[in-house]
Amino acid sequence: MTVSRNIVTLSFPFVAGTAIATFFHGPGPAALSAISVLSALLFVSAAGEGSRRAAGAMLFFSLGCLCRMAVSPLDDASEPAFAGRIQESLCTLIDSVPWPHEGTAGLLRAILTGNRDALPRETVTVFRASGASHILALSGLHLGIIYLAAGKILLLLGNSRAGAIARSAILILLCGFYALVTGASPSIVRAFLFICINEAAAHSPGRRRNGISVLCTALLLQLVFRPQVISSLGFQLSYLAMMGIFTLYPRLEGWYPSSRRFRRDPFAWIWRSVALTVSCQVFTAPLVWLRFRTFPKYFIITNLLALPLTWAMVICAVATLALLALGLPVPLLIRLTDTLAHALVSALEIISGM
Repeated sequence: MTVSRNIVTLSFPFVAGTAIATFFHGPGPAALSAISVLSALLFVSAAGEGSRRAAGAMLFFSLGCLCRMAVSPLDDASEPAFAGRIQESLCTLIDSVPWPHEGTAGLLRAILTGNRDALPRETVTVFRASGASHILALSGLHLGIIYLAAGKILLLLGNSRAGAIARSAILILLCGFYALVTGASPSIVRAFLFICINEAAAHSPGRRRNGISVLCTALLLQLVFRPQVISSLGFQLSYLAMMGIFTLYPRLEGWYPSSRRFRRDPFAWIWRSVALTVSCQVFTAPLVWLRFRTFPKYFIITNLLALPLTWAMVICAVATLALLALGLPVPLLIRLTDTLAHALVSALEIISGM
């Protein structure tokens, strides 16, 4: 509990320092930050226990400033050469599939690889108007779907310690590979850090996993290695959404009366989905309004329909492409994936026209 509290206590000053330094980038503020870091270190070594917490917060605030000022503004990180080749091969495979509907290939390329070159402008407009842009943009949601689906399959390795370690190693390697291939956007990196921390905690007996601690640890790590990412809108929205899930969602979910008699209560699933959507919107909507002056009026309906369809479509698409890459004909999976993609776009067209 002490470690968890320390992570939360120290990560926020670091984030605050990084954010403030974004507005005061230059050699003068950097020198002042370096002096404050040294001063805080001396204060920590000399102060008593009660004062060390404040000194530690000051130290991490100064470190955040110094880290941010030591790097250049946010730019496009160069991806490995093999990542571009693999992404191009994946796009070629998607285009080679005989999808019944014309727009399916472009939609799958955008959702699985982040490449929107073949996505019709009308489809982008429909996603934006219905409040489903987060589904179209490659984000932690997509990596989370792959992680959970792969985790279910890897349960075949058994529950022994060796099987659990092998499963975690495969999941981390698979998710890390996907993050690299798709360009390692800030939200994808955030999701990957969550996965790494979650898998590491799973092999630490006696340690209780705390969502806020995981969030703060990932936030601290991501900003330490690339502090300039704090100016990315995707980074900001990703962490705000997770903050809503970890803080507000458990309270909203608890309002629904539990029923042991109906374990598969469909209304409980609907309530959880609504609670999850509202939790994310409460934390992200102010920033979206500040940046774009828009607010999706039907976001609850959009997510109730679009998220299950997206989950099913991504899982079916990955299975279809994997089997096709192995040379196996899968006409039923192709048709099922295409039907789900068409249903997703059709549902969002109806919502955007409301």
